[in-house]
Amino acid sequence: MAYEWWIGARYAGLARVGRGGRRGDRFVSFVAASSMAGIGLGVAALIIVLSVMNGFQTQVRDRMLSVLPHIELYVQGGNHQQVLDHWQDLAQAAKEDPDVRGAAPFVAAQAMLARGQSLSGVQIRGIDPAIEPQVSDLKGQLESGALDSLSPGSFHVIIGSQIAQSLGLMVGDTVLMLAPQGSISPAGFAPRMRQFTVSGVFATGYYEYDATLAFVNVQDAARVFRDSGVSGVRLRIADMQQAPQVARRVLNLMPSGVQAMDWTQNNRTWFAAVQTEKRMMFLILTLIVAVAAFNLLSSLVMAVKDKQSDIAILRTLGATPGEIARIFLIQGSLIGVVGTAAGVALGTLTAYNIDVIVPWIERLLGIQFLPQQIYFISELPSNPQVNDIAVIGVTSLVLSLLATLYPSWRASRLQPAQVLRHD
Repeated sequence: MAYEWWIGARYAGLARVGRGGRRGDRFVSFVAASSMAGIGLGVAALIIVLSVMNGFQTQVRDRMLSVLPHIELYVQGGNHQQVLDHWQDLAQAAKEDPDVRGAAPFVAAQAMLARGQSLSGVQIRGIDPAIEPQVSDLKGQLESGALDSLSPGSFHVIIGSQIAQSLGLMVGDTVLMLAPQGSISPAGFAPRMRQFTVSGVFATGYYEYDATLAFVNVQDAARVFRDSGVSGVRLRIADMQQAPQVARRVLNLMPSGVQAMDWTQNNRTWFAAVQTEKRMMFLILTLIVAVAAFNLLSSLVMAVKDKQSDIAILRTLGATPGEIARIFLIQGSLIGVVGTAAGVALGTLTAYNIDVIVPWIERLLGIQFLPQQIYFISELPSNPQVNDIAVIGVTSLVLSLLATLYPSWRASRLQPAQVLRHD
């Protein structure tokens, strides 16, 4: 081993000579160990927090897509009944793409639900209950009622749990649905309205959808909203992450006048906000690693100050300024590498086992971090991403390397004659 590596490892506390060691060596090793611990804890905290944020994003996304399709093909301004009569042609064309797994017709519109003195604006989705399981998991989200109750001409509606709570509705109750279009008579404008019977209540755990979504039979929706809304085909694909690419390919298979919208476009604002929050959290928590890097810089400056005599002796024995600089570059790099590796190992291990660690802490302290009645989930989700872990590790290594440059340069500039004269 080149002597620079041996001395650098010794100063970093990773190599020893004989038994015990000088008091100064023990102090330098202690400071180096503190720097390693700071870097390791910062890296671990960053990995754990970003993994939990990824877990929350994944859970919310999955709950959103439990009632929404991956891709929607719609004919803007087209007659609903004509679209429903020929929706299988669009579905057959879409299924030419190998990633398309299911297709079902839909009618989408906005409406008002009225119950007594209470009103609630909702998004109405007309669906075919026999085919809907091919494109969504609505059937598995039902708290009460049955999806098959949405038979043609029954004018039944399945509403979100928050709508049921705000309007005081239960299965079997009636509610008045008002369409935005109506007719003009001598008495004035009269909105189109129809009485529906609540036949089911669903809960996704995502407040916005539970408070704004309602499902009716696609034929009933076509009758009530014949002058408003859009109609088309809902698609489910093999990999939801590929929805934008699949949507573009499917659109090329469609006739003119058909438009495609994937789930990332329908929820663009929410996902943009989550990504912004994740980036800000990364920057904020990176400051922890930066503080640890400054601690490393301080410890190297102290090591250079403590080892001035050793540096002077090495210089008199023929060591060049570059070799002296490499000793402290190696010391700082070893501290950064070992600290980063320990932090990545600790953070990854915790992130992958957080479903075991958090319940153990809750039992130990007798508290519950995520009450289910508030957060709709009872377990802290975690989804470690290899890309995030790699970026965190590289960032920590770069900061550690930058922290070693000044102390190494300062050590290489020491003049042995001046140091030995004062000693």
